[in-house]
Amino acid sequence: MKKSHPIRRVVLATAATVSGIVLLLSLKPASDPAAASAGGAPQQSVAGQESPQGGSSQQSSQARTVTGAVASTQYGPVQVRLTLAGGKITKAEAVQAPSGGRSTQVTDDAVPRLNQQAVTAGTADIDTVTGATYTSAGYKQSLQSALDKAGSTGSGAPASKAPAAQARTVTGAVATTQYGPVQVRLTLAGGKITKAEAVQAPSGGRSTQVTDDAVPRLNQQAVTAGTADIDTVTGATYTSAGYKQSLQSALDKAGSTGSGAPASKAPAAQARTVTGAVATTQYGPVQVRLTLAGGKITKAEAVQAPSGGRSTQVTDDAVPRLNQQAVTAGTADIDTVSGATYTSAGYKQSLQSALDKAGG
Repeated sequence: MKKSHPIRRVVLATAATVSGIVLLLSLKPASDPAAASAGGAPQQSVAGQESPQGGSSQQSSQARTVTGAVASTQYGPVQVRLTLAGGKITKAEAVQAPSGGRSTQVTDDAVPRLNQQAVTAGTADIDTVTGATYTSAGYKQSLQSALDKAGSTGSGAPASKAPAAQARTVTGAVATTQYGPVQVRLTLAGGKITKAEAVQAPSGGRSTQVTDDAVPRLNQQAVTAGTADIDTVTGATYTSAGYKQSLQSALDKAGSTGSGAPASKAPAAQARTVTGAVATTQYGPVQVRLTLAGGKITKAEAVQAPSGGRSTQVTDDAVPRLNQQAVTAGTADIDTVSGATYTSAGYKQSLQSALDKAGG
């Protein structure tokens, strides 16, 4: 046998080496860790997107929805649904709200604002939207129901909010007025009024406009004063009187003193109220109620006064002036308001009766 030429052996060895290297390179993409990682990244991304459906996302699985009871209002039902996560409201929505005619416009304006307030406050202690008194009241009622179902405290605050657990709500008796019922609900914390709202108030025609103007001002006064000794809103004599009557009832339920001041306010406990006899006039009855402290009149108000047509205008103009005179004079010896002779006479008659009851 012929021996192989040395050069030929070198060529063959080189060719074999090159063939081996080529073979190894062709297998590298399947075995290279870096390449495998790059190829697998899209699959991990997809899996991450699908994790909520698969339940692998713990944060998403903590969210839950609760729906409050339906609250019936004069203009239609209101029902609120909440989304909660980590004990907090993350979304609020009205699944039912008044609609049709003017109600649709009111709902479209008020509900988004109520939703936002519910998320921000985390409780049912939210503001009434001006022009949507009944819808707001119904919304808050259903919102409170939803919070109760979610395991909230009596105040409407989620159980995770300890400070809010000290707050409580009390609702006064319904006060019947010439234009419709008035009912006040208070939120109290630490013996103080933190929020006041009218859950019922006159509505329909002119009454709706009067309510929308007067009630927010009465609410503010109740919180500021902490008692039922608040001013009558001009142009809303009857609504104001009903509001104060229901407010006093709510304070009584909350354990207030006879003057309407929370028991924690000792100085106000010395005040008392007396109501004079009804004085009958040609244009209607007049009745005066006084608040006295230290033997002096601190407030005078007409709980009844003539109304209807021209009489309403006369009453709105004369009564505030008569009230002021009664406080300033401290007696029934006050001036007759020009243009309101009969109303003034009835006012002074009832005022004297109240002073007699007070021992004045």
